[in-house]
Amino acid sequence: MNKLMPHGDRDGHSQPMANVMKVAKWALFFLLGLLTQVVFAVQGVDAERSEISFGFRQQGVPGGGKFLKFSAQAVFLPAKPESTQARVDIDMTSVDLGDKGWNQDIQSAAWFDSRQFPISSVVVAGAKMVSPGRYEAPGKLTLKGATHDVVVSFRSRSEGAALVLEGEVPLKRVQFKIGDGAWADTSVVANEVSVRFKLVFKK
Repeated sequence: MNKLMPHGDRDGHSQPMANVMKVAKWALFFLLGLLTQVVFAVQGVDAERSEISFGFRQQGVPGGGKFLKFSAQAVFLPAKPESTQARVDIDMTSVDLGDKGWNQDIQSAAWFDSRQFPISSVVVAGAKMVSPGRYEAPGKLTLKGATHDVVVSFRSRSEGAALVLEGEVPLKRVQFKIGDGAWADTSVVANEVSVRFKLVFKK
């Protein structure tokens, strides 16, 4: 006749199994959370909901324009901003200043020289939180064949099921020879230019 296993032995075998199942459950939850973050982070930009614009001053009067074509990819985890990686490429021929004549003039060699340098780019590696939801990141801006350091200031927020990174990149136009020759006179067109962006990344 088979004997029933004593309660002590049964408990001794079941307790380790329960511990293993508990550890496996939490490991699964951790991996699912990590995968969700990674998938969220590496999505490309939703161009229809994103925008890149810039502002300047000419003889003290504010002006501005925008770029209609660009691409962007980013890895951004709010809990680990130091792991931030991002690249934005802008089609300089897509600039819109609100006037067809101005749009053509700014493509010239004195300004964008877009025939020789049709694409500009910003590359970011690493970021730090400066206040809740606000970050700064060192970046490299390549514009008109020159590359210089810039600081990218941005905010992060959710918009529906998307991550939104919104901010600005201040730059000195003379450093990149934007407005060369006679236009280099900063009393006519100010040296300071602010590039503003809103980049929407789908989950």
